[in-house]
Amino acid sequence: MLIGEVSRRCGVSTRMLRHYDTLGLVTPTGRTSGGYREYSADDIRRLFHVESLRTLGLSLNEAKRALDEPDFAPADLVGDLIRHTRQRIAAEEELLTKLEHVDAAAPAEWDDALHIVTLLRALESESAARRQQAILSQGDKSSLPVEALVEALLSEDDPNVAGALRWSLARAAGPGLTALAVGLASETVDVRRRATAAIAVVHTEEAAVLLRRALDDSDATVRGYAALALGSRGNVDSVPALLEMVVVGRRDVEAAEVLGLLAELSPAADDLVEVMQDQIDKTDDAPTRLRITQALAEIPGTAARRALTRLTRDGDRTIASTAAAIVNTQDRSRRQRSPKVAEK
Repeated sequence: MLIGEVSRRCGVSTRMLRHYDTLGLVTPTGRTSGGYREYSADDIRRLFHVESLRTLGLSLNEAKRALDEPDFAPADLVGDLIRHTRQRIAAEEELLTKLEHVDAAAPAEWDDALHIVTLLRALESESAARRQQAILSQGDKSSLPVEALVEALLSEDDPNVAGALRWSLARAAGPGLTALAVGLASETVDVRRRATAAIAVVHTEEAAVLLRRALDDSDATVRGYAALALGSRGNVDSVPALLEMVVVGRRDVEAAEVLGLLAELSPAADDLVEVMQDQIDKTDDAPTRLRITQALAEIPGTAARRALTRLTRDGDRTIASTAAAIVNTQDRSRRQRSPKVAEK
């Protein structure tokens, strides 16, 4: 069979067949009287073997070794090919992810696309300062790779970079929340914490829905992030978690301030004071009782005043003196305001 017919039947170009001949990979066994290459059935069979090995990713030299060397061990080579193929697939998947991030940002011009690519590359940097600078330098650019920013945030350990990412995502509130909601369901507690902290800076109803879900999280830090954010916006669903923060001493000062805000906004301030008073009565832990006493100072109204007055007679001298100091401070403040009220 002449070279042209071999090429047509086997799908290998005549140029490649000549190259195989030069390498000694597939050498035709005969020549015509005119000097043309003539392939035998065995030559065609070897050609098919070569093409089969090439589909596995073998180079031409490797294919020649596999066919010509009796002691050639295919297992090692196949193992190498598997590793290289996995690396190539991983690289291609990474590229695909980047392209999808760029596409999702819907850049209007090439400059926008280049800014996005630059940001994506910077997010991969080992330098926290470079990652932070790249995020903050986006400024008011409309095209942001939101999903990429969320992925970066959920794995970011540096607090400064995480803060920059939260700031950036807050500007993209809607799309970012969809991706952050996935983080709330993560089995990894750090991921849930990062997701909740990012959602907490977004002031939309969708964010509030997600934060209410976070109030039921098994992790106290996640519940705390959600409670402070919801409570500061007047959501009374946060009260149990805020009380828990005061009782256990976790960001208790902030929690007490938010409880005071909620007491001003909600008609159930007396009920809140009753719960706090009950917490004081049922525990013997002095630091816990002191934190609740101090938190009562933030609660407006007569119910909190009565509770503090009662605590001035508490058997614990620290509790009693703290309650007395709060009552005296409130009295002084009231007297200072009274003349102004009279003048009006």
